[in-house]
Amino acid sequence: MRLASFQTGNHRSYGVVDGTMLREADKAFRVRYPDLRAAITAGKLDELAASTSGATHAIDGVRLLPPIPNPDKVLCVGVNYRPHIEEMGRKVPDYPVVFVRFPGSQTGHGQELIRPALSEQFDYEGELAFVIGKRARHVTKADALNYVAGYCCFMDGSVRDWQNHTPQFTAGKNFATSGSMGPWLVTSDEIPDPSVLTLTTRLNGEIMQEGRVADLVFDIPRLIEYCTSFAELLPGDVIATGTPGGVGAARTPPRWLKAGDQVEVDIPGVGLLANPVADE
Repeated sequence: MRLASFQTGNHRSYGVVDGTMLREADKAFRVRYPDLRAAITAGKLDELAASTSGATHAIDGVRLLPPIPNPDKVLCVGVNYRPHIEEMGRKVPDYPVVFVRFPGSQTGHGQELIRPALSEQFDYEGELAFVIGKRARHVTKADALNYVAGYCCFMDGSVRDWQNHTPQFTAGKNFATSGSMGPWLVTSDEIPDPSVLTLTTRLNGEIMQEGRVADLVFDIPRLIEYCTSFAELLPGDVIATGTPGGVGAARTPPRWLKAGDQVEVDIPGVGLLANPVADE
């Protein structure tokens, strides 16, 4: 099942993607569970599938939002593919390198990524992200995938000079609408083994990154085990798993994003997340 959050005019809602159409959750269901995060928290995704008698919209006729527009946490993992570790001149870490993105730094499929006026070093990072489906604390690797609600594509837009101001990544990862997530959430029952997934990032149609989720230094069960050792993860929390090699900063000359560019993150079986780039 593919689940999407969207907006038409001032109306925000969510529903089930069916081909090129989006079947909105009916009004009674949305009164009880006003957004997708609330439906996940209540464990009502199966009921959602049967409660889509609301309006039907063409996918290309609505503004898609990040599948979870209001997560409590967005945790991102850096340097988690060996080719990316090597191109960035880093060592393989002993533990996952975790940093935080604010929800406001994300936009949805088809919406503009904004290159900030303060920098010309705006870079792309295509990633697989997953969404937590139930409260999770001190979860073991063996049980970890049972806590995943679903998967989506993620573009971790990075403002490299600001990222490199200090050893902490926060400043370079949180400019408003510098990243994206979507186009929808594919429920975990459709992807029992995420390690078989592959990822391709394209810039203006040119392949820039290719990776296999199986090549993660810290796989998804290990990330859940690690993150739930220091924090309680809540339904709707997002974890982005890291980017393969091929980022713009590592190229000669560097390949920075500019206005008019189009970035695509393509994960077969999950979706294709596409965003144009605009200047602030």
